[in-house]
Amino acid sequence: MDVDYLIAGQGIAGTLLSYSLLQAGQRVLVIDEYKPNSASRIAAGVINPVSGRRFEMAWMYEQLYPFAVQTYRQLEELLNVPVFKERDLWMALPSEQLRTAFNNKTTQGLASQYTHTADAALWDAWLHQPYGAAIVKGATVLLQHLLPAWRQYLDNKGALWQERLDPDLLQFGQQTPGLQYKGINARAIIFCEGAQIIHNPWFKHIPFLLNKGEVLKVRVPGLDTENIIKKSITMVPQEPETFWVGSTFVWDYPDEAPTPEKRAFLEDGLQQLLKVPYQVLDHQAGVRPSGKDRRPIMGLHPRYPALGLFNGLGTKGCSLAPYMADLLTRHLLQGAPLLPETDIKRYFNE
Repeated sequence: MDVDYLIAGQGIAGTLLSYSLLQAGQRVLVIDEYKPNSASRIAAGVINPVSGRRFEMAWMYEQLYPFAVQTYRQLEELLNVPVFKERDLWMALPSEQLRTAFNNKTTQGLASQYTHTADAALWDAWLHQPYGAAIVKGATVLLQHLLPAWRQYLDNKGALWQERLDPDLLQFGQQTPGLQYKGINARAIIFCEGAQIIHNPWFKHIPFLLNKGEVLKVRVPGLDTENIIKKSITMVPQEPETFWVGSTFVWDYPDEAPTPEKRAFLEDGLQQLLKVPYQVLDHQAGVRPSGKDRRPIMGLHPRYPALGLFNGLGTKGCSLAPYMADLLTRHLLQGAPLLPETDIKRYFNE
């Protein structure tokens, strides 16, 4: 059996890259062992145009967002499932200092197109918001629909192996084009493994920063909104009265299991935000990778051009993945240059 590209992993990176390559007429085979607590599968898929407590515009947002909207709408039509939803982020400002920072940053320049002040009284019966509120125009990618629907699509096309890739079985040479894996011939394999990349023998020297995040699923009786609600924690609507609540951020952790300490942290954030009772339905944890410069890491290995990487999308993965997957596809097929700040060669040059 011959394919053009093997793809290891089917999180948001592997999903969007395999879609992009198929759209370009390539034959792909995705190899992925299903992991329910992978970072992509427990993420809320939030797209937010402003970042951090300084309310800076997200990197390349003017290019990334329109491309993401177009791509996710195409996937909706192809898969016949809801994939993308524009939403307001209702921000209950946590302090006078941050209210001032928001007003200073978002009333001028590019950020003013995506933000405006809000009438906090509209949510006064539900939320603690003594410093007022603001609205940011954002979106969510409905990963709970997209990832399984794309997996089924690949399976129906015979383009999915549901197993863990064994790197010891890859056969390739430094000078020889292409590779073989279990009887499959391919031009290259692109690793989209998420946190598992630290075990990859060809890319393990790249200084990925792994961090563990924990999230809750909660029910808030009577609270039915399409808005994302944000203060010290973020509440993202899932079903009526049901919300994803997250997330925590830890560099040092003994394992991937949920912890009582982080559940308590998230519940404390809920209690500071909500004036009404809630019920915890589930508690999950996962590990996400990012580059030390918070930029994607992508491209072909300079010594072994049959090995490639698409990883390190971090917490902005849903906004980054469509544009970056398209860029990597054009790099692979046409030799189009990668952005220097995302090119894997920056680590090999070091």
